[in-house]
Amino acid sequence: MTQPPGSPAPSSADGSAAPDAGAVAARPPVPLVNIANALTVARLVLVPVFLGVLFVDGGHVPYWRWVAFVVFAVASLTDSFDGEFARRWGLVTDFGKIADPIADKALVGAALVGLSVLGQLAWWVTIVIAVRELGITAMRFWVLRHGVIPASRGGKLKTVLQTLALGLAIMPLPAVAQPVVATLFLLAVVVTVVSGLDYVAQAVRLRRAATT
Repeated sequence: MTQPPGSPAPSSADGSAAPDAGAVAARPPVPLVNIANALTVARLVLVPVFLGVLFVDGGHVPYWRWVAFVVFAVASLTDSFDGEFARRWGLVTDFGKIADPIADKALVGAALVGLSVLGQLAWWVTIVIAVRELGITAMRFWVLRHGVIPASRGGKLKTVLQTLALGLAIMPLPAVAQPVVATLFLLAVVVTVVSGLDYVAQAVRLRRAATT
């Protein structure tokens, strides 16, 4: 029914003014250039910087190892903030959905490979973690049209353990601290594999539900 001139705007069931459909439709798109995406790009840029600093003078000078740790820590912190900003301020973009996991894997992969090249981390640890990370990322994109696999507690714990173990390994710590670092890496590998299997199970259930 046509609203008479001068009459009040229609209201919803609770008495509040109904939303203007035209205003909702005219909502501007999320800009590609925003703080969340900027942090993601910064993390990608810091990956080669981190590797360059890590290998200065053969990677055995304490000063440069501390610098490498600072770069790694800063890059890791951007991972904590970009997703939070994107969700809180409505800055989620297709670019961010793709670039964020790539930046995460690039940073972790660079640290793993760098430490293995320097002889401070067994290659089997690097290979197990890298295969899991790349495989789960590919699987997420594979089932994306059926739904999104949410981050699990195991996945979040995996990220914490990996970051902590890598950070300690990058530091020029005395030999007495090496058993602690080795234990953290072992825990990180176990949680990485277990959480990976959980994601695979979720993906299978999601795909089955979408095809039935």
